[in-house]
Amino acid sequence: MSRRLRTHATFRSSAFNTTEPEDCFINPDNYGDDLARWMMRELRSRGVEVGEELQEDHGWYFTFRSGGVEYDFVVGSRDQDEWLGWIERRVGFVASLLGGRARGIEVEAALEIDAVLSSSELIRDVRWHLEEDFMAGREGLGRTKPNAV
Repeated sequence: MSRRLRTHATFRSSAFNTTEPEDCFINPDNYGDDLARWMMRELRSRGVEVGEELQEDHGWYFTFRSGGVEYDFVVGSRDQDEWLGWIERRVGFVASLLGGRARGIEVEAALEIDAVLSSSELIRDVRWHLEEDFMAGREGLGRTKPNAV
């Protein structure tokens, strides 16, 4: 039986913009660019290889490398101080269509994201969720760490 990894994180923070749309926003209420930039800086300061680009698409995302594999971390605002972020494996177009973004995510990648979120005084109430639980509204099943189950 394969082990499943918690790849979706919910957390709270009032340190980032959730009220003032920026000129760079494609979608006016798609907040999280400043949070994503902060995450990129924090990961780099820990020696994680992070791409230079920040992109908007159903949230803000950036690429990072863990264990020789490229991932995207997508983050966006849910409500005033509520945030959602998730990890996707960076794959080609066809593999993406076949669900490849959700497969092959290693726990080390999630632990690198968790280290940033869990160690900052700007972030609180970090909870990690299995994708299927989160999508089904079962957030109460979340845990404090992303470890595989």
